[in-house]
Amino acid sequence: MATTKIFKIGLIQMSVPATRRDALRKAGKMIRQAAKKGARIVCLPELFSTHYFPQAETADKSAYAERASGGTASAMAKLARELGIILIVPFYELGADGKYYNTALLFGERGKLLGRYHKVHLPHDPGFYEKSYFEHGRDYKVFATKYGKVAVLICYDQWFPEAARAARLAGAQIIFYPTALGDIVGYEPKGDWHDAWETAQRAHAIANSVYIAAVNRVGREGQMRFFGQSFVCDPFGKILKLAPRSKEEVLVTGVDFAKNKFFSEGWGFLRNRRPDTYKALVSGKLVEKRRGLKKVPHYRDEIRALKGK
Repeated sequence: MATTKIFKIGLIQMSVPATRRDALRKAGKMIRQAAKKGARIVCLPELFSTHYFPQAETADKSAYAERASGGTASAMAKLARELGIILIVPFYELGADGKYYNTALLFGERGKLLGRYHKVHLPHDPGFYEKSYFEHGRDYKVFATKYGKVAVLICYDQWFPEAARAARLAGAQIIFYPTALGDIVGYEPKGDWHDAWETAQRAHAIANSVYIAAVNRVGREGQMRFFGQSFVCDPFGKILKLAPRSKEEVLVTGVDFAKNKFFSEGWGFLRNRRPDTYKALVSGKLVEKRRGLKKVPHYRDEIRALKGK
């Protein structure tokens, strides 16, 4: 294995208070704890400064969105500079183009904005009406930091192997997935969403020989109960550290990017690809217009549960 260079990353698994001010205060305290434990890259959960408002279709966008020059970004930039850490800050952005995005900002250890990522894949299901609030992002980005190359994908992106592969081929050594995922109270799902969520991301790690760090929120908001269980896994899918299901946690663990190369060279999952056979991946097959949500059988039960019935 190549020379090791182990450093620590931190995931902030938190419940989100009712006000932005309280969310910033809580997040700041937990980020400080992560830094005190030695974390050099710290990631917050998706939309960390607001309740998960897309569980309803008619929330007021202007009540939640901020500019990238606003109070949330400024406070987080200042904190990154003070602590000397890389800080990943997911929030609801009103862009310079007047459009709204589910965004992650990446601040360097001097508080400088290294770049931003706009969530590419957007769900539109009961409890997750994101197309009512966000514009689609258009590309995947990898950010060069003093510790290595970092990619950020957001929540629903985690179900798409193409996104993880694109980030890895662009040089990512670790992919962070800030998330807001849970169960609708009063609805019995037909499968285990947590198990599927974790399995899909561990598969991305294995297929791409890359570290994965997934950070979720906890607590109940409206009819949504978020299941936490944030985790970090190595490039062969081994979980290095796992947060609890219902408690807040400052998860900190070490990573060693030399393992990416070790597994990549050993198993050849990247080296032995056959891009000449992958034309169907961009063909548009199975891309369908959505049916009316009320006509999908299991959606009826989810909609009733969201209404507390």
